[in-house]
Amino acid sequence: MTVIDQTALSPDEQRVADLVEELLTESPPDSTDPKTFLGAQYDKGLAWVHFPEGQGGLGLSPKLQKDINERIYAAGAPNPMYRNPIGHGMCAPTIVAWGTADQQQRYLRPLFTGEEVWCQLFSEPGSGSDFAGLSSSGVQDGEEWIVNGQKVWTTLAHLSKWGLLVVRTDPQAVKHAGLTAFVVDMQDPTVEIRPLRQMTGEAEFNEVFFSDTRIAETEMLGKPGDGWRASLTTLMNERVSIGGTIPPRGSGTIAALVGVWNELPAEAKTNVARDDVMKLWARAEVLRLTNIRANQMRKAGDPGPEGSIGKMASADLNKDIYDEAMNLLGADGLLYGSYEMVRPETAMGADTLQKAFLRSRANSIEGGTTEVMKNILGERVLGLPGDVRVDREVPWSEVPRN
Repeated sequence: MTVIDQTALSPDEQRVADLVEELLTESPPDSTDPKTFLGAQYDKGLAWVHFPEGQGGLGLSPKLQKDINERIYAAGAPNPMYRNPIGHGMCAPTIVAWGTADQQQRYLRPLFTGEEVWCQLFSEPGSGSDFAGLSSSGVQDGEEWIVNGQKVWTTLAHLSKWGLLVVRTDPQAVKHAGLTAFVVDMQDPTVEIRPLRQMTGEAEFNEVFFSDTRIAETEMLGKPGDGWRASLTTLMNERVSIGGTIPPRGSGTIAALVGVWNELPAEAKTNVARDDVMKLWARAEVLRLTNIRANQMRKAGDPGPEGSIGKMASADLNKDIYDEAMNLLGADGLLYGSYEMVRPETAMGADTLQKAFLRSRANSIEGGTTEVMKNILGERVLGLPGDVRVDREVPWSEVPRN
């Protein structure tokens, strides 16, 4: 077990260090069932250290989570992101920011342990990148809401117990104002999930159809009309989850490229190729340092627009890294293997460089396209004039649609 110099720790750091020591002593990762270990981690407030006490956190600075993760992963602890990446990185912060105390108590612990997988249901076939233009409807019927509509590109819907759903509940309001967020039971018989096969051969994405799906009013996140603001919490955390990871120096996707370089025969290690690999390594390190700074500014629930920087930069970087890996592999880069459609158990990682190359094409689309990220950064970070929006003050019911 790693020994840490306790002399220079602040009171919060000391508290966290003591709890980590307790966790690893009481639940050794090498002899503890993963769900049991994650449950113990949650109960000690080490799941999301910046969450409230009793809800998987300690109400402390989020930068302490990095220290926690480094220690427990070095000891062999399971990573909750592997089984439930959408729930862990996106839905949990939204539940903390917008859910009731009962919802937080009910959902957060089994989400963290992976006992209940989550998905988010935002994108629709008819609205493209204009999330606020969605048309799936929610109509109140007593203490329930009846939902009809279609969602698309829903990652891991086929494994999910719960979904974070946004629908239109007031078509007479302007499009951003008429949305409401709910937690929906993905195993309800009125919810149909169909696979969407990707060019990797896998179907981690799905399209989802709701046909008179009834959702109790107690499953609403916030109030009617809060859906847009609740979704921003989800989306900002999604961008941090996708592009804001802070791996050790030289690890992550760039490590895969360096591995390819190290295996090349001497005659293939030209000066031009070496320069290309080093430029990508430098970009990866700059992004890692940028994400460290952004993580230190992060708030519980809503990390702000800075997460869009990491998301946009990581999308381009990942594609360029795997492009170069294919260049170095030469003809071997064409050897993909089986193309049988499978419905994967996780959206984390790829088992071959060829699959990673194909999967990285989605990085500039999922979680908001690169073009959307540029708009966010231009308007919310740089203060540039916004795009022309002719439907800002028009009720959604009067906006022309395809």
